[in-house]
Amino acid sequence: MTTEVPPREELVQRAAKLAPLLQKHANWSEENRRLHDEVVEAMADAELFKLRRPKRYGGFEADTRTLVDVAAELARGDASASWVSSVYTIPGWMACLFPDEVQDEVFATPDTRICGTLSPSAMAAPADGGVVVTGKWQFISGAHHAHWQEVIAIFMPPEGEPYPIMALVPISDLLIVDDWYTSGLKGTGSVSTVAKDLFIPQQRVVPLPAVLQGQSASRGNAGSAIYNAPLLPVAAASSVGTALGMGRAARDVFLRRLPNRKITYTAYESQREAPLTHLQVAEATMKLDQAEFHAHRLTDLVDGKCVDGTEWKLEERARARADLGAVVRLSKEAVDIFASASGGSSIYSDIPIQRIARDVAAVNLHALMHPNTNAELYGRVLCGLEPNTLYI
Repeated sequence: MTTEVPPREELVQRAAKLAPLLQKHANWSEENRRLHDEVVEAMADAELFKLRRPKRYGGFEADTRTLVDVAAELARGDASASWVSSVYTIPGWMACLFPDEVQDEVFATPDTRICGTLSPSAMAAPADGGVVVTGKWQFISGAHHAHWQEVIAIFMPPEGEPYPIMALVPISDLLIVDDWYTSGLKGTGSVSTVAKDLFIPQQRVVPLPAVLQGQSASRGNAGSAIYNAPLLPVAAASSVGTALGMGRAARDVFLRRLPNRKITYTAYESQREAPLTHLQVAEATMKLDQAEFHAHRLTDLVDGKCVDGTEWKLEERARARADLGAVVRLSKEAVDIFASASGGSSIYSDIPIQRIARDVAAVNLHALMHPNTNAELYGRVLCGLEPNTLYI
């Protein structure tokens, strides 16, 4: 089954039209620490969960530029909704590297939603016809509304060295631990999941090193360029839209409130008249322009390499991580400027800038998005040293 793929502009417009609904439910999602069901249903109705689904299962096989532009529009409504949608695209892409019979099972559900992690926080032992896994995974964004989870575990073979494996399991096979009490991205519902002596059939298990190198076990996706790329650059390009969108959302909120805000204890009847405001808005906007440059340079690299099929250079892989870090850093710096200029009234929970500031701070702490970590990795490679991580 194949469907007609909407152009990027239409998909971005669909995301933009959801902003009022996302804004309406943003406080509910924060208070309940998960997305509102109506938000998930609306994103499904807009077909935004089909972006990385293979065309033969009715998906769109969208490029990473589309992922970024869609996520940025969603984040203008609610960063948590954008984050969960983006997270689903990454394990969804990873599922397309599994054997075709596994994909037949996984994508049998319309609008399949797959959550996941890259942390090998479980152990796997060999078993007849598969492996048995025991462990716990944290930060599983969107688990409440997912159908499947991609898990990582350290496999202990009878002989030889242990190595990480990736597997797909129905979310119903896992225990969801409601432990998502955080300062930011509360609405993502990024709970922990637990497996205890869980049997996973061998066909749903692949070596993680092969995935990190972009090696696929799928025959059906062999001819599709987007599934023939290394995982980390793909994940990086799939993630930056939310951060960029939060910066734009902060500007939207600030400018919307600006004409009616005084600067208390001054003669300014409107904050808009103050030269300080002009400097702040200009500086923050320029930072967003820079963030957009890095986001689109990253997507151009990933999409370009997918099309031309050339081998990835180590420096290009490291630069992908560096661009990711630059986007989240610059977006946070822009948000911080708008937040600090928003005055004391902005601390009320019905003023979105306070939530945006907390959400973008949380993104900057993510291990794979942390600006300093990514900049150090890039500099290390530029200095001629080997990367000190497999996640490149």
